[in-house]
Amino acid sequence: MWDFFETVRHRHSVRIYQQDMPVDEARLHAILEMACAAPSAGDLQAYRIVVVRDADERRALSVAADNQGFIAEAPVCLVFCADPVRSGAEFGERGERLYALQDTTIAAAYAQLAIVAAGMGSAWIGYFDDQAVRDLLGLDPALQPVALMTVGYPAELPVPTPRRRAPLIVSFR
Repeated sequence: MWDFFETVRHRHSVRIYQQDMPVDEARLHAILEMACAAPSAGDLQAYRIVVVRDADERRALSVAADNQGFIAEAPVCLVFCADPVRSGAEFGERGERLYALQDTTIAAAYAQLAIVAAGMGSAWIGYFDDQAVRDLLGLDPALQPVALMTVGYPAELPVPTPRRRAPLIVSFR
């Protein structure tokens, strides 16, 4: 196993998966445990994660995501949903508007890095029809789908995309 920095450097958006390699329960459980270990405002974990393995549901998710077919081809799709009511009960309007969203994206980022550490690949999908995802999964209307994340064994090694260097992003005072 490599260190954290290597894990981050090996994270790429994977859109082609090995069709004959299912995600085993132990690895999936470990990934979900890491997502749940993410920090959250007031330790409320104001999010829900829906694990979608059913092929028909993954196909429907791909349609809801502007026909991004790789969602249907991945063996698993995780749907990260913010729970603004949970956060709002503790932190008011700022909790509803911001903290629940932050909690959800931090959990998704932890999951994405855990996927790499588990020897698999993923892609974070943010472009989708919220209501279609809610309807498909029968989500509580109060939950806000934030991200879809495909999970599986890569059948490609994506070429790293150029990144802006830290001096262009970071300022010191």
